[in-house]
Amino acid sequence: MGSDWARSGVPLLTGHRTGPPLLPPGTAASWAASMAEHVATASGDVVRIDGPRLLAERAALTGRTRQGRTSVGGSCRLYRTADGWAAVSVARPDDPALWSALIGHELDAELPDRLAAWLAAHPGAELDQRAEMLGLAGASVRPRLDGHVARPGRPRSVRGLLVVDFSALWAGPLCANLLGLAGAEVVKVETPDRPDGARFGNRAFYDLLHHGHRSIVLDPADPAGRAALGALVRRADIVIESSRPRALARFGLDAAAEVERGCAWVSITAAGRDSQRVGFGDDVAAAAGLVAWDDAGQPVFCGDAIADPLAGLTAAALAMSEPEDGRGMLWEVSMTAVVAANAAGESEPLNGRISLEPPSARTPAGSAAAMGADTDAVLKRLGIPSP
Repeated sequence: MGSDWARSGVPLLTGHRTGPPLLPPGTAASWAASMAEHVATASGDVVRIDGPRLLAERAALTGRTRQGRTSVGGSCRLYRTADGWAAVSVARPDDPALWSALIGHELDAELPDRLAAWLAAHPGAELDQRAEMLGLAGASVRPRLDGHVARPGRPRSVRGLLVVDFSALWAGPLCANLLGLAGAEVVKVETPDRPDGARFGNRAFYDLLHHGHRSIVLDPADPAGRAALGALVRRADIVIESSRPRALARFGLDAAAEVERGCAWVSITAAGRDSQRVGFGDDVAAAAGLVAWDDAGQPVFCGDAIADPLAGLTAAALAMSEPEDGRGMLWEVSMTAVVAANAAGESEPLNGRISLEPPSARTPAGSAAAMGADTDAVLKRLGIPSP
């Protein structure tokens, strides 16, 4: 277990910037190793990856490092609550206004201090309730038993299969990346008003996950675009999405119907398809208990948004599994559940006996396609009328 963490690069991203690196608790790095082995087996060793090393891949490309109670990426922080700790993300443009609404103050430059004061005066359970109601990525830090994590079944080849990827950021795109490397044809779908936010982040990281994928843009608000979207999904062998079911329903997409016809539907969520909770990799991981503890007994983040690559690896292994009945399958991947299943346990002391390897990343094979560059070509090849 310690050796998996040591080669992952994650310990060097865990702890205070001016303090020593810390070994995270639990078995997440070993879980990543087992998921990567399943992917390798299913692909006939075409996709040979080191699962633990994928956990720190983004940080290796951005050059960012540990910051204690501020996440490596900088958008999430750990705060005291009246009865413990909470992880709070302020990553989206609307988040400052929404957090201001949660604490009952007008938006101003003092929001971080006001938010810290509000959290210190309220229990974590109240934060959990309010954040879910407002669609905010934040939750109390506590051990969670948020559901079952499916185990991969008998490995299957995905070579030549059509993958339609609606996901964004890291977890879903990593799943699509691994399927593409295994020989699947990956089509990334974005809408005109909601491009993948990762397009505007580190370019090398985006290229790494999306090189070789076709990019199409369809507008579900337009009847012709909605029809093309439905036709595309009906041709898919595998669908990857990271939206709540009601959002997909607005697009006219029905996961159950696609599974019934034989599709493998991979649904990646913060806390399950029946939950309205919103979450990103850092706040989900910390809230599910994957934090390290400094000498003062206070929590610090483990790695960089670690729930994302853990979920992405798990999703890829499941998508590359043969359904038991030979038909379609709905694979539910709750980031919270994946982390919670691997967060229990105490950190092993380093004591100089474990050699830590720095974060490392695979080399991007080329540039990702421009947004919508392949819309007409993909639809024409599949016999779908262009909107």
